[in-house]
Amino acid sequence: MDARRAEASTSATARFTTAGPLGHADPFTRTARRPSRSYLERSNRRDPMPTHPHTPDGRYFVVKETLWRCSNPGLSEATRQALVGDLMRARRAVKQAKAEDDASALQRARASVHAAKLALGERGAVWWTDGSPDYNRRKVTSTPYAEWFASLTSSG
Repeated sequence: MDARRAEASTSATARFTTAGPLGHADPFTRTARRPSRSYLERSNRRDPMPTHPHTPDGRYFVVKETLWRCSNPGLSEATRQALVGDLMRARRAVKQAKAEDDASALQRARASVHAAKLALGERGAVWWTDGSPDYNRRKVTSTPYAEWFASLTSSG
């Protein structure tokens, strides 16, 4: 029997049944393993989700040198939470429709994702009112934010 498989205890398997942001799937037991203590110490974060730099004006965040529009900050917290809940339900419906290979359900689920993103201000008409153009889904290096982004990457 493999050493890793022998180390997996029933209690550990019961506690960690899916891979999470801090653990990875163990190919032998098909469960997630606890992250190493050194990883947790190195992270210095309570929130396991990665943070991405936000532009100085707060309109976009950057992932892999691509700008993505942030949600409308003018939404109340309750409204924003409700819309995020709708978005997550719609994303789960997309996953389920793909798993079931149901084309009509997939189309409806994707329409729900789109509607939630429109309501959040992440798609559609921009939520700011100063007339600035939208750079959503553009490479940051080919926008007016290029100098700001270069200063982040050169200082880090």
